[in-house]
Amino acid sequence: MLMIPASRENVYTGSPLDRLSGQRRDDDFIQAQLAHESAVFVPVWRSRNLMRGVEQGQPEAVLLSRSGAEAVRMAGGPWAFLGLWDQRPVFTVDCSRTDDPLPLLPPEMGSFGDLRAVAGLLPEGEASVLAHARGLMHWRVKHNFCGVCGSPTEPRDAGNALACPGCGAQHFPRTDPAVIMLVVRGDHCLLGHSHRFPNVKMYSTLAGFVEPGESLEEAVRREVMEEAGISVGLVRYHSSQPWPFPSSIMLGFYGEGLTEQIVVDPEELQDARWFSRAELRDPGAHGFALPRADSIARRLIEDWLAA
Repeated sequence: MLMIPASRENVYTGSPLDRLSGQRRDDDFIQAQLAHESAVFVPVWRSRNLMRGVEQGQPEAVLLSRSGAEAVRMAGGPWAFLGLWDQRPVFTVDCSRTDDPLPLLPPEMGSFGDLRAVAGLLPEGEASVLAHARGLMHWRVKHNFCGVCGSPTEPRDAGNALACPGCGAQHFPRTDPAVIMLVVRGDHCLLGHSHRFPNVKMYSTLAGFVEPGESLEEAVRREVMEEAGISVGLVRYHSSQPWPFPSSIMLGFYGEGLTEQIVVDPEELQDARWFSRAELRDPGAHGFALPRADSIARRLIEDWLAA
């Protein structure tokens, strides 16, 4: 099987932030960044990001100034330091506690929407920053209590960690590794249709979470066997994509299909098929659709077609 390099960066990668992780525990430094005249805030409301220009097809992130974010911060939601962007301190703040955050913001600031719907259209770097903020705030609002003893947690490291005053446990944002793979056999590749897909015609690469004590290559082989009954030999890494929806990172691979007979697990997939290159180049003419353009699944397919 050929080594197929990534043709370009995946959506949500290429962050412009210098996260300055070594300075998050310096309270004086963080307070200075909060007070900096160029500090900006990325608001998150119930896992949605603030954007404008969406209806016009020209979306852009809305970053609040210090004064513009003051009312949102006063709403009492969690906040965190994300890093420096062109020397501007960047923070994120969650305003999910209010039913309608827009009246708290300066007028005509846009609206809160689903990042996934427009990520591929955002200016360079913005999708990554919004995804970073979304993922971190999702973790914060879901972990108000210690998973060890049940005590209320307290923020540490400028909102990037949590500590339990009851038992002393430390908690850090979790990222769940998931493998996603295009299985190739000759001039065909394996795609499946899940019950969960909103598009009833869409076929995509197989994917699944890595289990404890399992290598990434083992996870690829196990998931493909479980979902489609296909044995996989050689496994080659392609690229990765942050996927904070809510808290994953997708690790993309190509796998060598050793067998051809498909046996679908009906609990995992509704259907799975081998598709030729000709079919993939014109899916509409063959009655199916490919995954969304901002997904690593689509990138795996496109790079294989171009190889």
